[in-house]
Amino acid sequence: MNMTEIERALRELRLSGIADTLSTRVMQAQAAQQPFLETLAAMLQDELDRRRSRLMERRFKRSGLAERLTLADFDWRFNPKLPRNACFELHTLKFVGEGANALIVGKPGTGKSHVAKAVAYQATLQGYDVRYVEADSEFARYGLASTAQQAEQLKGWIEPDLLVLDDLFLARRIADVSAELLQAIVHQRYKLRRAIVITSNRVVQDWGKYLADATMATTILDRLMHRCAMLEFEGKSYRLKEAAARIAMTPESS
Repeated sequence: MNMTEIERALRELRLSGIADTLSTRVMQAQAAQQPFLETLAAMLQDELDRRRSRLMERRFKRSGLAERLTLADFDWRFNPKLPRNACFELHTLKFVGEGANALIVGKPGTGKSHVAKAVAYQATLQGYDVRYVEADSEFARYGLASTAQQAEQLKGWIEPDLLVLDDLFLARRIADVSAELLQAIVHQRYKLRRAIVITSNRVVQDWGKYLADATMATTILDRLMHRCAMLEFEGKSYRLKEAAARIAMTPESS
C-alpha cells in the first residue's frame, strides 16, 4: 500500500485519529530513526486522544450546558463569605459517585448557577452523563407536551448520572403538573441513587407555598435532603456589580 491507500484504509476503519497525523508521524519516525513499536504507539495514542476528545464533546452537547464554566473563573474575592470549601468539595464529584445531592440556596446574583454549571461541566470531563435544566422554563414546557413527549422528557431527566435543576421556583408558584414532575424526578432518582444539584433563590421552608402542597414539599425534601450537601450563598450580586460597571463605562451623550 502507498500512503494514499493507507490513509483511505484508516478512514474506512474509522481510525481518523491515526489518519490525521500519519504523515507527521512517518516523517518524525524517519528523522529520529524511531523503532517501529514506538512509532505505532504514538499513532495509537493519537487515535485514543481523538476518540476521547469526540466523546467529551458529545457528552458536553448532550448535557444541555451552553458554557464551559469552571471554579477558576469565579471571583471568590467579591463575596468572601461564600462556602468556597464546600463548592470545591462538590467539584471533586464524590457526591455523584455516592448518589448524593446538593442544594445551593441564596440571594440572586451570588454565583449559585455558576458553581452548579462548573460542577456539571467537570462531571462531563470526568465521563459522567449530565443533564443541565433551567427548571421553571423546562417544567413549563413539559406541561405543554404530549403524553409520549412527557414520558421521553422524564426518562431524559431520570437516567443521567447527574441532573442539575437551576433556578427552581424562580417564578415562585409552579403549576401542579410541574410540582408532580419535580416529585417524580426526586423520587425516582432517589431510588436509583443518582445525584441532583438544585439551585434556588427560595429557602426550603417556603417550598410548600410554591408547590401549593405542604405534604408534597415534605415528601420531596425528605428524599432530597437524606444525602445532601446544603450550601447557602449570601452577599452582593455579581450581576448588579457588572451592570453598574457597564453604566459607569457608558459615555454620557452630549
